[in-house]
Amino acid sequence: MRYSKWIVALVILLNTAFTGAVLYVFLKTGSEPTVLIGAWFAFTTGELWLLSGITKEKVRQGGVSGADNPEVQP
Repeated sequence: MRYSKWIVALVILLNTAFTGAVLYVFLKTGSEPTVLIGAWFAFTTGELWLLSGITKEKVRQGGVSGADNPEVQP
């Protein structure tokens, strides 16, 4: 579970950095990279969606210890 929290924090940080970079490019060139923006956010959303699916399956199967998830009793 700690690994997934790290991944989520990293994705949020990368999305923030990407947004800043896109705004900078837009300021300098005056054109918006629409396809790149769509592809980037589709990729990061898909990664988070898959990670949540893995986590849900682990919780459903009882593979998460009580220390990582207080809702699951050992």
